[in-house]
Amino acid sequence: MEIAIIAHDGKKADMVQFLNKNKVVLMSENIKLIATGTTGAKAESVGLKVKKMLSGPQGGDAQIAARVAEGKTKMVLFFKDPLSSHAHESDVNMLVRVCDVHNVPLATNEASAQLFLNAIAIEQQS
Repeated sequence: MEIAIIAHDGKKADMVQFLNKNKVVLMSENIKLIATGTTGAKAESVGLKVKKMLSGPQGGDAQIAARVAEGKTKMVLFFKDPLSSHAHESDVNMLVRVCDVHNVPLATNEASAQLFLNAIAIEQQS
């Protein structure tokens, strides 16, 4: 299962903490991680193997949206910062729309992302 990880600048530290907490699930041989450039580099810093796309403002969100549309990415964990404006907001909205169109789970905060990973952990145990 390919899972995309993305975090706005104000949420990158939260994403790293979340990834580190869920490292066992995410390092499973059944999980492949992709990420926007900077988020991917941060994920690698906690020992995860990640295929990095471009950074979000340079088109990384669009690259991930394309993978969702192609049926390659099966889940998106996108820690959005709702308190800041973002120059590439149209790309973010497009990614959300593509996830909705293709019925791909999209977590935009830690609570929903944790629920998704808990479900994967339960499935891995059975």
